[in-house]
Amino acid sequence: MTATERAAAQAYLRLLESTQAVLTDPDLVPYAGVMLTSPMAEADAALRAAGFSGNEDRLLRLVSSLRASPAEVWGRAG
Repeated sequence: MTATERAAAQAYLRLLESTQAVLTDPDLVPYAGVMLTSPMAEADAALRAAGFSGNEDRLLRLVSSLRASPAEVWGRAG
């Protein structure tokens, strides 16, 4: 995983977590568009920079690897 790919996967996860937080709070739902504008822009730019446009399969594999142990992510698993 390159640094650019890792940054894109992390930006995607931040967007996912922000969306979940906003949409599960009834008081925040009316403000979802405003509150998610920045995380959406960040994720869009990071995904484009990493070349993930149209390559969702690769992105989702990297996102899954971020949830694995750090040793597995960097190829040091036993």
